[in-house]
Amino acid sequence: MVSPSIATRADAARITWRVAARLALMVLALLFLIVPHLCYRAVGRPSPMVMAFLNAVGWIAGLRIRTTGKRLRRDVLFVSNHVSWLDILALGGAARSAFVSKAEVGTTPLVGWLADQNHTIYVQREAKREIHNQANSLREALARGRPVTLFPEGTTGPGDGLLPFRASLFQAIIPTPPDLQVQPVFLDYGEEASDIAWLDPESGLDNFKRLLARKRPIALTIHYLDPLPDEAERDRKVINEAARSAILAQLAAARPSAAPLHRL
Repeated sequence: MVSPSIATRADAARITWRVAARLALMVLALLFLIVPHLCYRAVGRPSPMVMAFLNAVGWIAGLRIRTTGKRLRRDVLFVSNHVSWLDILALGGAARSAFVSKAEVGTTPLVGWLADQNHTIYVQREAKREIHNQANSLREALARGRPVTLFPEGTTGPGDGLLPFRASLFQAIIPTPPDLQVQPVFLDYGEEASDIAWLDPESGLDNFKRLLARKRPIALTIHYLDPLPDEAERDRKVINEAARSAILAQLAAARPSAAPLHRL
């Protein structure tokens, strides 16, 4: 028997007029911004249209963002919890960040092309022979100064807690470049986090349609936490534990009733 929560989500994943209207507006935003974006690329300049597109799509999807803390603007690796595809729109637009993503994203039609425009770094987490090349790709991206976001849970979590972090994902920044800082980030969808979260067995497409069908805006607070101290950046396991502890502490402060651990 299908559980009530899964059945409710499945019923909500239909193409309603609200979903269709929001999709149409997203397409219009893409068409409006793509020509100036390609012009910037043609002359070899960074395109501000990527950030504008991510902000526009997030707003159309109902995302309403506020921030706390001081955001580092360059030479920074953001380490964040991961709840939804909305996280990409939020940090890509608000923090102008590129992302470390699983390789499958790069081969997805349209989504892969859009990810490429934001200089996404792809990793094949199960391909050990590629680890060295992937680490070099991440180090090269960070060397250019632009913020990069890593989701060390490796997948989307429930929103009311953290999955275990994968310390191996931090190997790319060991030894840590002299100017680089690691800044933990907590993405807080509040009491609706569990409804926003994209979890099995819901498909990505169903989650996308379900969130676009929402009547209410989606409130998100981005907490930029204190950067990790230099002494914590010398070992991947130390970085892993320090970043996770900082995010857990902010989660506990924001929602004391939230469960701190999941799927251990």
